[in-house]
Amino acid sequence: MDMGNQHPSIKRLQEIQKEVRDIEQQVVVFSGLSTDRVYKKLERTLTKQLFEIDSVDTEGKGDIQQARKRAAQETERLLKELEQNANHPHRLEIEAIYKEAQSLVEREITPFYKGGNCITDEFEEGIQDIVLRLTQVKTGGKISLRKARYHTLTKICAVQEIIESCIKQQPSLPLSSDAHPSVSKINAVMCDVNKARGTLIAVLMGVNNNETCRHLSCVLTGLIADLDALDVCGHTEIRNYRKEVVEEINKLQQYLDLEEEADSAHAYDLAQNQSILKIEEVRKKMKEVHSLLFRAENASDLYLGCKAELQGLIAHLDEVSPGKNPCIREARRRAVIEVQTLITYIDLKEALEKRQVYGEQTDVEHQSHKAVWSVLGHLSQIQREVLSFDGNRTDKNYMRLEELLTKQLLALDAVDPQGDERSKVARKQAVKLAQNILYYLDMKTDEWEY
Repeated sequence: MDMGNQHPSIKRLQEIQKEVRDIEQQVVVFSGLSTDRVYKKLERTLTKQLFEIDSVDTEGKGDIQQARKRAAQETERLLKELEQNANHPHRLEIEAIYKEAQSLVEREITPFYKGGNCITDEFEEGIQDIVLRLTQVKTGGKISLRKARYHTLTKICAVQEIIESCIKQQPSLPLSSDAHPSVSKINAVMCDVNKARGTLIAVLMGVNNNETCRHLSCVLTGLIADLDALDVCGHTEIRNYRKEVVEEINKLQQYLDLEEEADSAHAYDLAQNQSILKIEEVRKKMKEVHSLLFRAENASDLYLGCKAELQGLIAHLDEVSPGKNPCIREARRRAVIEVQTLITYIDLKEALEKRQVYGEQTDVEHQSHKAVWSVLGHLSQIQREVLSFDGNRTDKNYMRLEELLTKQLLALDAVDPQGDERSKVARKQAVKLAQNILYYLDMKTDEWEY
């Protein structure tokens, strides 16, 4: 229909719909909470559009009424999506974990303000536990949740890195002020850098509302300018000391762009991340080896080649760079476990077949050693099922496999080595194998996602 011949009410509705579509993407990727300024702005804008739509005069015409209804439904849908993004249970879970991190930082931040590095083991373990729990938050592929999780992880991991850098890579001890007039100025700047480090952590974690990244950037830039103005020509030791302090400042400055980085789609949409794609390619090849091995009539003929290929996949995973992203690091770790579990299965099958072919001298083999091998035979059968299992923890087969593994652990516990060292070692290794299979079964069914 020619736009010039359209009814004014239809034109107005189309204009409003265009304005609504212009902010739709902002709603889809919104990863904050209902208390955030951006949320309130989007909510006000959409509510205003609803009032605008409602004020359009339909003049009792059916086509205009339908157009107004569609426009209202679309706007209401976005309002509902905005509310769901902000109040999604997993979004609130992310926020609760972040609050724990804030409390932990508040208790431990004082040493940084004083220029110290007295970080307790409790703090390091607490932060590590928080990072792990965040990687386990389910997003279901929802963009807003992926973004919220990545945004939170980025800040907490930055705090980890700043602390580790402070503890492990402290610059040279301050030189004596008597060495050169510039030394006292460099020492003073180093003290300011230590204070800035504590301030940066507080800003990243939202526990210092009196400071901003922009102001802190200006402060750090000013410190570099002060250092550049110093005349240290002909004094190599002092020049190197100044260089170390400048490098410390540059390290801190790189964390000031985290907000913008966390908002970029390539950062939180790990499905397109190159490291993740490499990991998934390795997992695909591992599944091909698994399928070939389990379909073969004479699998023993394939053991050597399959193990060589799987070892190569481990090498490929070692080359994958997780960067600073704990989700990628966890994805790589899990892929390594998958490949290693299949290698372990082949090793056990080879050992069992070798024992069957060559046998053991029954008159010299200890009875407890025979008992351990009997359990290993059962574990091999169970491990084959676990490797092929593709269900979840509510499946009856999962519970059956878990029960079978528990029974084998109890059987091993009942084996009495009677002082036989060989039996002791064999039982210990068998227990570890059973526990690893049980762990792998749990890992396959924990519904983890990157």
